[in-house]
Amino acid sequence: MSSIGKNLIIVDADDQGSVMSWYNNRNENLTHIPVISASGNIKNTLIEQNKHYDYVICDSAGRDSKELRTGLLASDIFISPMKPSQMDLDTISHITEVFTEAKDWNEKIQGFLLLNMCSTNLFIKEANQAAEALLEFPQFLLTKNRIFDRKIYRDTWAESITVIDADNEKAKIEIENLVNEVIL
Repeated sequence: MSSIGKNLIIVDADDQGSVMSWYNNRNENLTHIPVISASGNIKNTLIEQNKHYDYVICDSAGRDSKELRTGLLASDIFISPMKPSQMDLDTISHITEVFTEAKDWNEKIQGFLLLNMCSTNLFIKEANQAAEALLEFPQFLLTKNRIFDRKIYRDTWAESITVIDADNEKAKIEIENLVNEVIL
């Protein structure tokens, strides 16, 4: 985002604190990406940050939580990443309920389902099968772009850099395409 002149902040609303840990380990010579922590009812925190930044990205736990529910009330976009697996597909009914309840109070919010950690093996059809199953949830838009299971994503996390900082064109293109599709 900073490469296109937009400023952003990340709000780490996951009690694991993974994003904050990533931030604290980030090299000072890299582009500064502000990160703050929030817990409990985060609605007002997100609203306040939105006054100062073009984009507020909130990372909440991958489960139903107070942070997720209150964060949805202040969000324009909700992206639910999921692996193309039955285990993840089984969670969609519940997340749909949570999203629908939030949409009753926040009509402007758009919901997206993102297939994440998809196999790069063309013979494995899990992602296509999952995409077909996800069409049964019209409350969400299924992103056209997918994120594939690439080692670079694990490496960038371990090095506290972004995919844009790294030297991997395929991963950069995946992230840029997703941002262009959903956010810009």
